Amino acid sequence: MSEGQYTRQVTTIASIDAVGFSRLMGIDDEFAVAAFEERRSIIAESCDAAGGRTFGAAGDSIMAEFGTPIDALRAAFDFQQRIVDLNGRVPGDRRMPFRVGINTGNVIVRGASLYGDDVNIAARIQELAPTDGLAISETTWNHVRDKVAASFTDLGERQLKNIALPVRIFVANRGDGERAEAVPRRAADPAAPPAVAVLPFQNEAGAQEFDYVADGVAEDIIQGLCSTRWLPVIARESSFQFRDKALGPRMTGSALGARYLVDGRLARGSGYFDLVITLTDAANERLVWSRGFRRPLDEVSLVNDEIGGQIVSMLEKEVERVEQARTFQVPWESLETWQLVRRARWHMQRRTREDTMLALDCLEEARRKAPNASAVLNELAWWYFWRGWLQAGAGDDLDRVTDFSRKSLLMDSQDARPHAHLGAVAIMRGQPKAAIEHLHEALQINPSFAFAHSAMGSAHLLLGDAATAIPMFRTARRLSPFDIYGFHNLGELAAACCFDRRWDDAIAAAEASLDLSPRYFYARFLKIGALARSDRMEEARREKALFHAYHPDFSLERVAWIPFAEKSATAFLIDNFNLADQDGGAIEFGPA
Repeated sequence: MSEGQYTRQVTTIASIDAVGFSRLMGIDDEFAVAAFEERRSIIAESCDAAGGRTFGAAGDSIMAEFGTPIDALRAAFDFQQRIVDLNGRVPGDRRMPFRVGINTGNVIVRGASLYGDDVNIAARIQELAPTDGLAISETTWNHVRDKVAASFTDLGERQLKNIALPVRIFVANRGDGERAEAVPRRAADPAAPPAVAVLPFQNEAGAQEFDYVADGVAEDIIQGLCSTRWLPVIARESSFQFRDKALGPRMTGSALGARYLVDGRLARGSGYFDLVITLTDAANERLVWSRGFRRPLDEVSLVNDEIGGQIVSMLEKEVERVEQARTFQVPWESLETWQLVRRARWHMQRRTREDTMLALDCLEEARRKAPNASAVLNELAWWYFWRGWLQAGAGDDLDRVTDFSRKSLLMDSQDARPHAHLGAVAIMRGQPKAAIEHLHEALQINPSFAFAHSAMGSAHLLLGDAATAIPMFRTARRLSPFDIYGFHNLGELAAACCFDRRWDDAIAAAEASLDLSPRYFYARFLKIGALARSDRMEEARREKALFHAYHPDFSLERVAWIPFAEKSATAFLIDNFNLADQDGGAIEFGPA
């Protein structure tokens, strides 16, 4: 079967199973089926509300897919509580509880089906979950432990049926008590201005389809704040992970590395909307500023100008010697186009295959209505870059990214996104010098653009300048500490540390990457070489055995493909890897 027929992606899988279904079938099969269908509807509703989808139902088991681990955990807590409440209204012998296993990892996608060890691991973890309980893998735990008010009980490593390597498992419980691990504090640079994070706004309109409007207003405020040269802004990919308000401002700000938090509530009336915005100092939980806005529904796309200007004004009073910045000068779009673009972004953040195609439908409709709108062109460029990256540049997706980005620049030359998209395309095509020019422009416009910082680091790394690349990867990590694809940035950081002979730092970065994606081949490949260069040969060989268990068909051609300007860079990484060869001989290049 050709490689092109498959897509690989990082996703989170929940395996959901009815406890005691067979027993109930023996007592009253019609009641059992009706009870299961009622509970399955609850599960599907909760999964859909959290951005997931159910699939692969078989017998009394259900599988669900989520774009982010935090969404999966939120959905599981929600439907389990609803099912507990439902079971409480029926006799004890007629209750049907559910248990859940959650795992995050790389899967192979073909049509509506998902394949791979990480899918099977979720099913095996579910078998170890308590009745009405939830068990998660260490990989999922690494993504969610700092972002939910939950406690985690470490069950240790377990050998799972038909899974080659042991998996560390945690039982998760929702509650207000002490959590197993505190949120780590991120050290702030006292010489730098404090960062701000815009949290996802709460939709109090009562209609789920209004979620995208609430997120859209928050996204516009982020985009405007990013135009302020002096103000570091946490990326929405990280700040939007914090929908769970139970943590409180202090812990949320500490986890994100942000001094200030912007939050909001959106409600809808007859012909108008109400928006309440707050600015909080997370360090002391002091409310710095709050204001309510009531506007006609057709002005929802304009309100960010006024809100953003006031937020910047308040922050300027908090920080000495700041420059006076004029921001939020984005081209006006019609309400209909604005809604289509925001709905597309909302679907993309759900990260399911169905939602990504719905996002494309929204963007194509927006393009028909406003073919020259820069916001529409930027979102289309990102959509095709995302698909081109998943397919390793195959097809004409990168050409389409280039076309959309250039058209966007003609409409708005002061938007950082098209510059960054052009830089990322140049990296994938092995043109790092051209990439640096585009990315420099992006960062001049938006110094808080985490994606551009990471891409700039990759471009310098390809040119052999690891010392310049390292702080760029670290900045990207600081600006987006909870990015679902952060494993890639950490892998690049590990490579840069290898080239700079900073072996301990390389090992630490690789391990952080593997915490987020244990099957990311490049991070483990680099870790093996760094361990060997550190004379930690036993550890290196153990890691190498693990590497071949995860990647039995690995070929060094996969590393040789990386477009370093000097081929000696590739040879250096391969030599490091070969130092840990268990039989002492070098590994030859195999077929691609």
